[in-house]
Amino acid sequence: MSRPPLPPFTAETAAQKVRAAEDAWNTRNPDIVTPAYSDDSIWRNRAEFPRGHAEIHAFLTRKWQREHEYRLIKELWAFTENRIAVRFAYEWRDAEGNWTRSYGNENWEFDTDGRMARRFASINDLPIQPEDRLFHWPQGRRPDDHPGLSDLNL
Repeated sequence: MSRPPLPPFTAETAAQKVRAAEDAWNTRNPDIVTPAYSDDSIWRNRAEFPRGHAEIHAFLTRKWQREHEYRLIKELWAFTENRIAVRFAYEWRDAEGNWTRSYGNENWEFDTDGRMARRFASINDLPIQPEDRLFHWPQGRRPDDHPGLSDLNL
């Protein structure tokens, strides 16, 4: 299964890859997100280390059961032939209604078929008040005219 754009990346194709990942994650659907990763993909996400489709799918299922009204923005930071560095922020609330903005960085490495073989994420959480939220689009894909991270000074 091929997942274009394929490495080697250019500035344009790296940005396309980042937006495609953002769009997929904003679906909050593990069945849509998981196929973007190689069958034996290796992750580090906070203190969890999922490997392969089954563990990644289970991880994402748990994540989105906890993180309600999840909205994510990713931004390209740097790239090489088959690697992309991304910074991101997402807002979500827990079951009690407490809002959090999570900030982080990801390092991605891709197989030749365009699927992600390695994903290393470092994430920090900041509790926020509902009135401090910045991500207000309806659930799903971020509208093209919604500000990105740099525009929001995040």
